[in-house]
Amino acid sequence: MPSSKRKLQILGAFTVLFLVALAVGCKGFFVNPTLTTVTIGPQGASIEMGSTLQMVATGTYDDGSTKSLTGNILWSSADTSIATVNNSGLVSGVLFGSTSITAASGTVSGSTTINIALANIIKIDVTPTSPSIFVGSDQPFVATATVQGGQTFDISDSAQWTSSNTSVATIDSTGDATGLAVGTTQITATSDNVTSTAVTLTVTQQ
Repeated sequence: MPSSKRKLQILGAFTVLFLVALAVGCKGFFVNPTLTTVTIGPQGASIEMGSTLQMVATGTYDDGSTKSLTGNILWSSADTSIATVNNSGLVSGVLFGSTSITAASGTVSGSTTINIALANIIKIDVTPTSPSIFVGSDQPFVATATVQGGQTFDISDSAQWTSSNTSVATIDSTGDATGLAVGTTQITATSDNVTSTAVTLTVTQQ
């Protein structure tokens, strides 16, 4: 039969092996998943100047799990003159325009564009007021919005443009009109439920 000393050696060896196996097993069991992506919502949101919007950041990990990171992530705005964002992801609209909002955790980040719209528009002016172009040529228009307080903003890229007679001329989303046939058409720009006074675009044959 094995001596008592030999029994103690065998028992000690098994104990060591058990502790090593337990340590390895625990390490594998309790390892933290790795963050792989950060998603920000809502995507492509729009708010008015002076308004706020709560953003939400969600992290996705390498084990497929997801977790809200909104209050535990670094928030930033690419242009703080247009919009700011605090440590909790609350965006504040400062000035008309667009900027990118980013949420980052270490080297992993996500971003989205937020649009700051004008509020309290009093009137919209479209220029030039009586242009004439040839068939096949273009005429760029500019829409200028005046808000309460007297500030003016160029909203040519964000206004909704309309041509009353699209067989004579069409107009795209940036205010660029194209003459198609001889005649006249009325051009208007709309934003925040305010529509400009129509200006007449005359199209002639060269």
